[in-house]
Amino acid sequence: MRWLILLLLLAPPVRAETLVASGAIRAMSLIGPADLALVEGETPGALGDPSEAIGMEARVNLYPGRPIRAADLQPPAVIDRNDIITLQFNQGGLLIVTEGRAMDRAGVGARIRVINLGSRTTVTATVVSAGLAEVGPGS
Repeated sequence: MRWLILLLLLAPPVRAETLVASGAIRAMSLIGPADLALVEGETPGALGDPSEAIGMEARVNLYPGRPIRAADLQPPAVIDRNDIITLQFNQGGLLIVTEGRAMDRAGVGARIRVINLGSRTTVTATVVSAGLAEVGPGS
C-alpha cells in the first residue's frame, strides 16, 4: 500500500490544455493550424485538440486568446446562398432531377431551403455534396 501511495506521488501531473484562437477569426472562415494555439489549463466545454478544429469553419467570430468550443465551429459550407444547385429526388427506382436556388449557406449533411426553379416552390433539402441536394422522405 505504501508503494502505491509513493508511486502516485511520483507520477507526473496530468497536463490539461485549452484550444484558443491565436488571432481574430471571422465567421465563415476556414480554420488552419496557424489560427490556433494551446494554452495551459482546462476550460469546461472548450476543445483541447487542434485536430478537432482544423478544416472546420467558424460559425461565429472568434477572438484572440478566447477558448474555442465545439458549438463555435461547423463543417465547411459547400453551398452558398443564391447558388444554383441540382435538386434530386430518388425513391424506389424513380430519380427526378431539377435545378434550384439555395436560400441558405450550408455544409454536407445540413438541411437547407431551396427554391425549385421549375415550380417556384420552396422545398427543404439535405446537402449531399457541392452543388447537390436531395429532397424526399429520407432527407
